[in-house]
Amino acid sequence: MDTCKRCFLLSLAFLMVFFENLGTNVVFGFNGNYKHHSPHFSTSQGIYDMEDVEDDGWQMVETKGNQFIVNGQPFYVNGFNTYWLMVMAADQSTRGKVSEVLQQASSVGLTVCRTWAFNDGQWRALQKSPSVYDEEVFKALDFVVSEAKKYKIRLILSLVNNSDAYGGKPQYVKWGKAAGVNLTSDDEFFSHPTLRSYYKAHVKAVLNRANTFTNITYKDDPTIFAWELMNEPRCTSDPSGDTLQSWIAEMAVYVKSLDAKHLVEIGVEGFYGPPAPARAQFNPNSYATQVGTDFIRNHQTLGVDFASVHIYADSWISQTISDAHLQFTTTWMEAHIEDAEKYLGMPVIFAEFGVSSKDPGYNSSFRDALISTVYKTVLNSTKKGGSGAGSLLWQLFPKGMDNMDDGYAIVLAKSPSTLNLISLHSSKLAIFNSMCSWKCHWGCKKKNALETIIYHDDL
Repeated sequence: MDTCKRCFLLSLAFLMVFFENLGTNVVFGFNGNYKHHSPHFSTSQGIYDMEDVEDDGWQMVETKGNQFIVNGQPFYVNGFNTYWLMVMAADQSTRGKVSEVLQQASSVGLTVCRTWAFNDGQWRALQKSPSVYDEEVFKALDFVVSEAKKYKIRLILSLVNNSDAYGGKPQYVKWGKAAGVNLTSDDEFFSHPTLRSYYKAHVKAVLNRANTFTNITYKDDPTIFAWELMNEPRCTSDPSGDTLQSWIAEMAVYVKSLDAKHLVEIGVEGFYGPPAPARAQFNPNSYATQVGTDFIRNHQTLGVDFASVHIYADSWISQTISDAHLQFTTTWMEAHIEDAEKYLGMPVIFAEFGVSSKDPGYNSSFRDALISTVYKTVLNSTKKGGSGAGSLLWQLFPKGMDNMDDGYAIVLAKSPSTLNLISLHSSKLAIFNSMCSWKCHWGCKKKNALETIIYHDDL
């Protein structure tokens, strides 16, 4: 289909969805499915089948300046985290929960999911010992990737954890000690050659994996949005940041040597360290300066394609809910968007954000206010063509998984107001993503036609 015609039809479809979202409530069936039209599928009027666009454009995500692009078009992200997809897919009795959460996410226009491509030496371990894998669990990860493609959701796959949850760097240290390596700190994960080699072997195994459902090698699969080096890396034994920086530099280049097609990000929380004393004022507390990371320095590393930031005011500032959390969120985000534009020249994704229902003073209205704050700050950047490229909720759950809820779970079937917030934000970003700004002359015309809707903060 002609690119300009596609853009025009997309605009009509998204506008209809947008007004549907404003004027109707979402209705749930008893089975938990949504009677709701999202911009991801076709509109109720049937003007345009979005599946045609998705199949035509299911190519690798790339960066162009400070934006993500797919097939030459902008790709702003409204996404989510669901870390447990692989371990739930490893058991046939729970595999349906993977499909359920992906279907629900797709129904409200979420397009990217961040999840774990690791489970080291634990329950339902993927990697039972260095370079020794449970094939059934690897097949479960294959299923996750294939199922994500089915629902047109791209995946950010994280390759190891900083903490001991699902193994992480402490498990690598245990393996090293079992092999006779003299290790005294978990942070030696970053510096000891043996542990670095263990990590590289895992990276190689995952990237070169041939999916048993699709027969596509992971490193060739556009379903994978990006590789994440580590979830929330910290190296408190070296507050200067030199140790962690050396590891990032080596591993980013190593991943690119195996897979030059996919994007790479680090997975840091966004704290400012000693290399950026002027920016430390934006840290949530003084401890954040001492964890061995620095947002600017880390993301200036060769091989790193975009920046990641996490937002947890209830963990970093105070557990008791207050408006100060919202103020911090805005300031924190704006500082990182500015740095991504001024120093990095790359997109930034706010890859985890949320609030725990276990916090004193918590209520769902505050959670909605936090989500709205994040979405508004992203949109303020998007409207200006800035580096604010998207956000990922922590975290989306289907019904019936209360035993795994860390307090942050969002169950859409139980949260209609939150669902509507997410869906509306998806609709807004989808309009930006339809503008074909890199390819066709419709971009400026459509911007004029749509700016009344997109630029109105009250909608």
